[in-house]
Amino acid sequence: MTTPTPRFRGTDTYLSGESLQAAVDCALTLQRPLLVKGEPGTGKTLLAEAISSALGLRLIPWHVKSTTRAQDGLYLYDTVQRLYDSRFGDGDVKDIRRYIRLGPLGEAFASRERVVLLIDEVDKADLEFPNDLLHELDRMRFRIQETNDEVVATQRPVVVITSNNEKELPDAFLRRCVFHFIDFPDTELMRRIVAVHHPGLDEALTEQALKVFYELRGFSRLRKRPSTSELIDWIAVLKANGLKSLKLDENLPYLGALLKKEQDLLAVAEAFGRGRRTRA
Repeated sequence: MTTPTPRFRGTDTYLSGESLQAAVDCALTLQRPLLVKGEPGTGKTLLAEAISSALGLRLIPWHVKSTTRAQDGLYLYDTVQRLYDSRFGDGDVKDIRRYIRLGPLGEAFASRERVVLLIDEVDKADLEFPNDLLHELDRMRFRIQETNDEVVATQRPVVVITSNNEKELPDAFLRRCVFHFIDFPDTELMRRIVAVHHPGLDEALTEQALKVFYELRGFSRLRKRPSTSELIDWIAVLKANGLKSLKLDENLPYLGALLKKEQDLLAVAEAFGRGRRTRA
């Protein structure tokens, strides 16, 4: 009898809409990578943590940089450590296997149990990286050239790939992924998110904070609009200082928790304080 595919319904701390749940379920059923896009602060990276928690699987994170290659995700041969040991150590430097370090992708393949592999900000790497990455995910095996050992996966990992949309991804890469764009939470969902992080928060303060937050996000002169995590932090500061009343004006407190660029702070100060700096 075929084991039913597990279904994702979010967690107690990660609230998800039906469309996101459907995308995760689709990726789990097809056993394909889930490519998630959305503006910063919409929970792309946290989604992998939520899937890991919901399915009871270990999470292996791989944070991509501009210099990252697919090969780096498989393994690295630590020649520096071997050279050091040959000069100062007392180990057997002839055993090259001691100096092979599995990368996140290699670790996911070598795991006997199914894991969740997060490939975070794939669009930071060069244009060849996405297709090279999917080539390795399709093969599910690789050979360590220095030892001639072959690592063959016994379980296909649950792969979550995030992108900040900084560059276009190859069509061949997109065809082999399940895609979902995470919309920024509307007021009702954000109210629920705030309740998760700040249970028992004064209702009036919640409503005023949300009103100010979305007014700021709608301010066209901002270069970086505040995100969900910044709202949560801002409310934490408001609570800690016993504030009960808010309105968007030149006296808006702790604005530096919401806006992270000097130009944005000045723009708000000019718009609502006739050129005076808003208190950060």
